[in-house]
Amino acid sequence: MAREMTTDPTIPGDTNRDPITGAPGAHPVGVGVGTAVGGAAAGAAVGAAAGPVGTIAGAVIGGVAGGLAGKGVAESIDPTTEDAYWRENYANRSYFDQSYNYESDYAPAYRHGWEARSRNHNKTWDQAESELREGWESARANSRLTWEKAKHAARDAWDRVAHSSSGSRSTSNTRQ
Repeated sequence: MAREMTTDPTIPGDTNRDPITGAPGAHPVGVGVGTAVGGAAAGAAVGAAAGPVGTIAGAVIGGVAGGLAGKGVAESIDPTTEDAYWRENYANRSYFDQSYNYESDYAPAYRHGWEARSRNHNKTWDQAESELREGWESARANSRLTWEKAKHAARDAWDRVAHSSSGSRSTSNTRQ
């Protein structure tokens, strides 16, 4: 019997359940990113020393290790919590413009920021911003925000999860 996966932030207790096992805290994007990055890095390193067979073995071993690392990074970011935080706080930010709304305009920018942080946990904002700018066109969905307007929200979300993963999350974000 298949389990139904809930991701509705309005449902109390929504725990981002794994669609197969039902376990809370599923982060398939983070695991996938970690697997790809870890597999490629390990495969290249081993392949250089052992040839094509080593590349394949390295990719498998690195993929497992990378998947676990990616899961760890992704688990530090709870999309339900982030969305709820920004839904409640976006109108208090200095860049907020009343001609735009949360759901269709700002939410995609915040999501783009926190998801990019999980993929680029070893980079600073300045190192990753060009990638975020390039990815905004596909991430924006129906948002009317240009990158020049969206980047402030994306940066806010990036900073919030960066502080969270370093163990210093507070309930208010000092960047405005």
